[in-house]
Amino acid sequence: MDLLSRLTSVGDAVRTLAEAGFLTPMRPDRMVRMVAAARNEGLTIATGFATAAARRPDSPGLIDELGTLTWRELDERAHALAAALQQLPDGRPDVVAIMARNHRGFVESLIAATRIGADVLLLNTSFAGPALAEVVNREKADVVIYDEEFTGSVDRALADRPGASRIQAWTDTETDAPTVEKLITAHRGQKATKTDRKSRLILLTSGTTGTPKGAKHSGGGAGNLIAILSRTPWRLGETTVVVAPMFHAWGFSQLVFSSAMACTVVTRRKFDPKATLALVDKYQATGLCVVPVMFDRIMDLPDDVRKRYSGRSLRFAACSGSRMRADVVTTFMDEFGDVIYNNYNATEAGMIATATPADLRAAPDTAGKPAVGTEIRIYDDAFNTVPTGAVGRIFVKNSTQFDGYTSSGSEGSTKDFHDGFMSSGDIGRLDAAGRLFVVGRDDEMIVSGGENVYPIEVEKTLTGHPEVAEAAVLGVDDEQYGQRLVAFVVLTDGSSAGDDDLKSHVRETLANYKVPREITILTELPRGSTGKILRNELIARTSNG
Repeated sequence: MDLLSRLTSVGDAVRTLAEAGFLTPMRPDRMVRMVAAARNEGLTIATGFATAAARRPDSPGLIDELGTLTWRELDERAHALAAALQQLPDGRPDVVAIMARNHRGFVESLIAATRIGADVLLLNTSFAGPALAEVVNREKADVVIYDEEFTGSVDRALADRPGASRIQAWTDTETDAPTVEKLITAHRGQKATKTDRKSRLILLTSGTTGTPKGAKHSGGGAGNLIAILSRTPWRLGETTVVVAPMFHAWGFSQLVFSSAMACTVVTRRKFDPKATLALVDKYQATGLCVVPVMFDRIMDLPDDVRKRYSGRSLRFAACSGSRMRADVVTTFMDEFGDVIYNNYNATEAGMIATATPADLRAAPDTAGKPAVGTEIRIYDDAFNTVPTGAVGRIFVKNSTQFDGYTSSGSEGSTKDFHDGFMSSGDIGRLDAAGRLFVVGRDDEMIVSGGENVYPIEVEKTLTGHPEVAEAAVLGVDDEQYGQRLVAFVVLTDGSSAGDDDLKSHVRETLANYKVPREITILTELPRGSTGKILRNELIARTSNG
């Protein structure tokens, strides 16, 4: 990069930070405390929370169902919990697993574990049985912090780790067990002793068709901040409703980014569409962070119920985690304004692309344009760059790529790299405007009778039928054709379309070999906590399951 380009880049970064209010002048004493807090924390998950406490100590930091914590209170409580974790009978833990919903106990545990240099393992609240046991054993969790409702699952998962400490983050009943609140009370005013060990975050891949892998992250840098602020209109010190699950990469990133911007975080343990709209209006939130299926649930509310809420304080409604329905994107923005920002992320690569409202108005199914500091290439199987509009494998290069999988020696534990670019695991294309479109997962393309078929194309066609609300299409083994398509469909209320009607609809739009052999009508599609469709459960419903 030449000198002019570097100066331009720096100038753009400064302008972006200024527009977001990040460079707003502040009292000298608070500036000194902010610098000291940043130096003390280093570049970790806890940094934003510490600097927010220095910048805006008495402003609301976190609002959950238990009430409001100021940034100062949140910071002090997290320090007390960190001291408690460091003084556990077996000594400072190396790996702290957290299995909790969105509430203060999750946030305090996250900060505290980071402050003692422990690796933080975020567990999906939908985990149960063998998958949970395999993850906590593989990652060697020393401490598990969990909500009371998950006690049975945690007990079974820790059967082979009897020495692991157990701490409850949220309780609905009186208990003699150690809890986050008891530990904070007992160690109030204390701080953990500084350690040279740097905490790493272990985020789990979605695991919809197998046991999730752990992706290690040692932290991003200022580039992440610039990339997000350049595309999404965050403003320092405003209010953001975060209802995306915080254990997931997307919800977690929105929580941590909110702290970096000293934005009040409003959250609740379980998503409810009416309650979410009510929180936006009550706190005049300018930001809303969701997963796409939450948009669906909001727009599924009866019109008269939805009209009770304004939502006009919103400047952005950011989402990620799964594919959005194009019709819902349009109807939501028609009602609440052009505020949707669709983010294409990968656990392993961080933010890859963002679709602004203008992008979504032009192409409601786009994943958007590459994030600042990110390059995207579309390769064929021989690693040749494909022409504009052609479909190929999506490869990305940026500064937020992960450090590697924790299960580094196991099958499927590496990512494909070429010329410094990492495979996102998806298939897609770029249009002439530079917008990215995700066609499907790299491993979901099927070959039926010698023809390549991408299930997502068939899903889009099915949801284009006026009586179809949702559809999921996947490939299963077939003796005659190698693989065949099967579809699962949810109809709109009062609809009576049958499988023959739907097959005819697909046949009118797509080639005959893309028509599903079987179509099953369901009342709802099975989904995980982040809204992703659980395809393994659908496979179990087929004749091959």
